[in-house]
Amino acid sequence: MKLNIVFEDKNILVVEKPSGLVVNRSDTVRVETLQDQLEDYFGLRNDLGPPATPRKLVLPGGLGIGGRAGIVHRLDRETSGLLVVAKSQKVFEFLQKQFKEREVKKEYTTLVHGEVKKEKGTISAEIGRVGKFGKFGLVKEGRASITDYQVHRRYSFKSENFDRVLKKLQLSKNRINYLKTNAIKYSLLKITPKTGRTHQIRVHLKSIGNPVVSDGIYAPSKLLQFDRAWCPRAFLHASYLEFKVSKSKSPVKFNSDISGDLKSALANLTSSG
Repeated sequence: MKLNIVFEDKNILVVEKPSGLVVNRSDTVRVETLQDQLEDYFGLRNDLGPPATPRKLVLPGGLGIGGRAGIVHRLDRETSGLLVVAKSQKVFEFLQKQFKEREVKKEYTTLVHGEVKKEKGTISAEIGRVGKFGKFGLVKEGRASITDYQVHRRYSFKSENFDRVLKKLQLSKNRINYLKTNAIKYSLLKITPKTGRTHQIRVHLKSIGNPVVSDGIYAPSKLLQFDRAWCPRAFLHASYLEFKVSKSKSPVKFNSDISGDLKSALANLTSSG
């Protein structure tokens, strides 16, 4: 898979991560990662074995910074969108500091179930690990987490498309009746997370009764099979990044439109305001 480079200069590389690509290599990941692609791009590897195998890195100019080819932050596997990569240790540390101190402006585009009534709002609730399978939820002893949201547009399923999707699936009459009540209305949101917890956006939106469409972990099981029949993955895209590369310069800004698969999914719906 080829890197989709949005911008590059001597300090940073901004890439658009496709859905399905894991960001960081680990012992449990057995597929090519963004980290692998960056190591190839920067010429850091002297062992071009199969992906996800241990490699000795050559570090010309400090490009192996952080032990992860300069990757400063991450996106979930199914989430697409913008990621910034540092090309020097100095820039890496400067960017990390901005993320830690919540100075980086990030915006995500997501489609959620239901009609979100408030035009904009803030979700503030502690998030922590729940169970043993990488799932997170609202827990009193969790870490403080804040997510701002704004309704961009509201949608309803086109009746002919809704019927077409139902025909693909072998569902009981009870399930069909459930879907006719719970899978008709949707809201397209612009999300600005003020903190960066794992699965934060997905957990927070579920907590207000508006789970992300096709979210394999947090969407209700009664909706997931239907969701995946018209939207192949979680409808979540990192659409905006704003940060400084040095103290003396103005912030740089990057925008990214939702990817083709999400546009195709959205075409099943009609705008309702």
